[in-house]
Amino acid sequence: MLLAADVGNTNVVFALFDLDSGSREIRARWRIATDPRRTGDEYAVWLLQLLEIEGVPREQITQVIFASVVPRANHNLTVLCEKYFNLTPIVAGQGKAAWPFSIDVDQPSSLGADRALNILAAHEKYGGDLIVVDFGTATKLEAIDFNGTYKGGVIAPGINLSLDALVGKTAKLPRIAIRAPDSSSVIGRNTEDQMLIGIFWAHVAMMEGLIERMRAEIGRPAKVVATGGLAILFDEKTEIFDHVDADLTIDGLAILAEHASK
Repeated sequence: MLLAADVGNTNVVFALFDLDSGSREIRARWRIATDPRRTGDEYAVWLLQLLEIEGVPREQITQVIFASVVPRANHNLTVLCEKYFNLTPIVAGQGKAAWPFSIDVDQPSSLGADRALNILAAHEKYGGDLIVVDFGTATKLEAIDFNGTYKGGVIAPGINLSLDALVGKTAKLPRIAIRAPDSSSVIGRNTEDQMLIGIFWAHVAMMEGLIERMRAEIGRPAKVVATGGLAILFDEKTEIFDHVDADLTIDGLAILAEHASK
């Protein structure tokens, strides 16, 4: 079995793939808050119990791959793999797991691992010219041509980050929950509704506007693939997505592991 871990700024997502099935179907997935101070032993206490609940002995894990945008977490994940699974992990973007696509930007080395995995998975799963929108800590949009080449993208504050800034820098505005507004109206009748409109619909408008501008710049029809925890929420209120794929990043890890094994 393949154990894959995607280390983001907010959460670490672990996923278990059954390699013997001949598919990339995810057998189980688990999420834990990102903390660079969490040791390999602490990861093991948590993860080995979850594997036991799933009925998977640790000896059945034959390959581990992880991608990280938090460099301080890498050592502890490596300790987890070597000490508790007796495996040397594949690190996305390094060595035999170097990115198997062209990166046509000014600073190729600056491309984050999460973004690269989305690019890899989107091209393999959907093909053609693509725009990938990832709703994470930051909202990221990627332009990928029909050859799978990364042409560039956009990084904007994520919706929760925007809300944190709004509440944190004002004295009287309350903390509100991020949700889809009940109405399509953009004229709020009270403070909470006005904040939700300003956070939610402004994010939708930004995303739709950027996608249309990117499509015009690409000059060819481009499919839009949305991923990230809030993709389904936004999909309820816009028609701009062609596909919503919550597993895009973690599928990218499984695809990259296949490339690395060849």
